[in-house]
Amino acid sequence: MSALDSRDADFGKDLDATVRARRELGEEYDSALVDSFLEKIEQRIDDTVDRRVRRHLAEQRMTDARGTRRPKTADTWAERFGFALVTLVLAIPLSAISGALAGMPGLAVVWAGIVGVNAAQAVRVNPELITGRRDRSDDRD
Repeated sequence: MSALDSRDADFGKDLDATVRARRELGEEYDSALVDSFLEKIEQRIDDTVDRRVRRHLAEQRMTDARGTRRPKTADTWAERFGFALVTLVLAIPLSAISGALAGMPGLAVVWAGIVGVNAAQAVRVNPELITGRRDRSDDRD
């Protein structure tokens, strides 16, 4: 007999006992008997809800403890393309200014900065570029 069956059997026994008590005591005790029965039902519902909430919280803690798939950033191809495009557009005036003021060393610094900013963006979006490990959940996609 499962736990659900035993709870249903207990519920049936309580209902039978309440109906028998009403027959023996008379109609003047109806409200007290109904209130008593409803309190038992309410307690069972509360116990069931508490048990389900505890189980759900435990499952959620286990999921968090296992370190499941990290949430992806809201980074789309268009955002990455736009970022690269903006850095290249900004590279034109920066190259002109640095070339005119500092010559070839200034131009090298500006382009090193542009490459660095794009590399940092790529690593932010794809940390496996640095760690060399892929997220296992990505293999399923």
